[in-house]
Formats: sequence, C-alpha cells, structure tokens
Amino acid sequence: MIVLSAPPPPSPPHEGVEIFLGFARACRSAGIGVTPDRAQTFVAATCRLGAGDRHNAYWAGRSTLCSGPDDLATYDQTFQAWFAAELPTGRPRPPASRTLRQADLAADQGGEAPGHEHAVAVLASGEETLRHRDVATLSAAERTATNRLFASLDVRAPLRRSRRRRPRRRGDIDAARTVRDQLRRAGEPGPLRHRSPKPRPRRVVLLIDVSGSMEPYADSLLRLAHRVVAEAPRTTEVFTLGTRLTRVTAAMRQRDPDTALLLAGQVVPDWSGGTRLGEVLRAFTDRWGRRGLARGAVVVIASDGWERGDPLLLGEQVERLSRLARLVVWSNPHRGKVGYAPVQGGIAAALPYLDALVAGHSMASFAELLELVADA
Repeated sequence: MIVLSAPPPPSPPHEGVEIFLGFARACRSAGIGVTPDRAQTFVAATCRLGAGDRHNAYWAGRSTLCSGPDDLATYDQTFQAWFAAELPTGRPRPPASRTLRQADLAADQGGEAPGHEHAVAVLASGEETLRHRDVATLSAAERTATNRLFASLDVRAPLRRSRRRRPRRRGDIDAARTVRDQLRRAGEPGPLRHRSPKPRPRRVVLLIDVSGSMEPYADSLLRLAHRVVAEAPRTTEVFTLGTRLTRVTAAMRQRDPDTALLLAGQVVPDWSGGTRLGEVLRAFTDRWGRRGLARGAVVVIASDGWERGDPLLLGEQVERLSRLARLVVWSNPHRGKVGYAPVQGGIAAALPYLDALVAGHSMASFAELLELVADA
C-alpha cells in the first residue's frame, strides 16, 4: 500500500524578510509609491546582496522603491528611522519572493506564519496605491495594470427634464388619463391620475488636450473618454485639442479601448504638437456648440492650461461656452499636486467662467470627475 502524506506546512519567513517588508510598507506610508512588485524586487535584491550589510540594504531599496528624484529625501529619512537598530545578521533565504506570492493564499487559514500580514497588506494595497498615483509617473507594467482599472469606474449619465411626461403616483394631474378612466366607468368619479416629467440623458462633451505638454496624460484621458462613450454612446461627444480641433467620437465607439486609441491616433494630425486653446475652442463653439452640441450639455475641458496664443481669447471662448452649456468643468492634471496655483495665462483667463476646476492626474481624480459630471 502506498501512503500519501500531506505536504509540510510552509516554514516561517526569515526575520530579515519581515524587517524589509515592514520597511517597504513604511516607505509607502511616507508617500513613496511602493507597489507590490517593487516590494518583492526590493526583498529579492537585499537577499542577493546580503541583508546584514546596511550599505547594501540602502542601495537596494533606493534602486527599487524610489520612483524618481523627488522620493530620495523621503526615502533617506525613512531609512534612517527604520534601520536605527542593527540589521539582522545572517543571510535570508533566497526564495523570499515566494512569501509574497503565498501570502494571499494563507489569509483564511489558521496559524499563519509571522510576517504574512505584512505581505498581504502589500499585495492588497497595490490596486489602491495605483488609484492615487500620478499616471505620468507610472512604469510600463504599472500603466498596464492601471489601464485595467478603467473598467471599474462608475459612469452615470447626467439627467435632464424633458417635455414628455410619464405616469406617476404624484405630480401634476393628468387630465386626459383621468377623463378616460371616468368614461370607462360610465362617468362615475374615481381617483385622479398624475404625471411628471420624464428624465432624459444630458449630453456630455469631452475636449481633451493632446499637445506636447499633455502627452503623459493623453492616453489615460482618452481611455477615460472611451469608458464614458461605452456607457452613453448616443449622448457623449469626444474632441481632441491642440493646434486643431478633431472629432474622435467614432473612434471612441469601438468596443476595445486599445483599438479605439489606435484609430484616434490615426485621425489626430496634431498629436504632441502645440497648443492654441482659444482658437480651437472658438472653432468648436462656432461649428458645433452653437448648433446644439453644447446647449444644455456638460462640457469637460481636460488640459493643463498652457496657451501659446492670446489668453484673453481663451477666456472669451470659455465664457461663450458657459452661456451655452449646463456645466463647464476644467480638469487640470496639475491641480492635484502640492503647491499648484492657477496662475498660467490660459487657466487664469478661463477660471472666472468655470463651474469647477478639478484634478485630472490619477484614477481617483477621474472617479471624482465622473461623479461631478453625473450630478450635473
């Protein structure tokens, strides 16, 4: 008889692995964009270089956990605070990355090994961390993961009242239905019938700046536009702004977002070019807005506000839009950064005529923008 024995339970992770996972978590709490992949790479690099050497641990973390020069000062302070005591002696076992991958499998099992909670926290917070990261600073792998989050955005079309009425229990008295009911009862009086306005979707117009200064955000903004068009294809219009005005609504109606962006790139002649927001907005208002596209609509302008032309012209055109549209919202990717002030010539000229100036640099800011549009 062959007796099959159960595999032995996983052994507890080395003490050094716990310390380094905790340090990665401390860096993330301090404001450094540490993702699960970076934490795993940091642990593996430290194990390979030698965990007992403070110099090796410092450079391994600096090379894997920091996104850019802005993170170095915060990293140095966190490193000094975390590793005030001596680093553990001895060499952690090389397959430390295995602990990261197995952490989510042991969440509901009793007797978890010490350090698993840190690993689970690192993995579980990856998606939430990406939601708040500036899309312009993401690596290729992080951008791919972020692109998958667009499908989870909650898109609700704004509503408006229409002239059509629908039967309701409360509202205005529906005289015609009330009389017809009495005729069916041979003139006997009966309950009054009521009606109220039937809500209809309100048009949403997205004007996306694809100039050179907006190149790091253009891809994400067009993916956001694709998400809105997918939910409300009949009431959503998408245009790109640069040196020219280009309507890309047909391309955004493709089911696959990558295909939609590819088609949009083929029809936009001024991608990563200059910016003439005033002239382009005037062209939009003259050709599309006054003919009904912007009347009563929610107009979203996604741009950083850098204007090569006359800022006064931009202010005049935004004022024209504000008289036509229900709501004019400006989404600026720099609005969500510390120390930002709307002092650029273009944004300063348009600010008095805007209903809202919001951030537009991360998935969290995109969700807030969609919430603002839905409540219009």
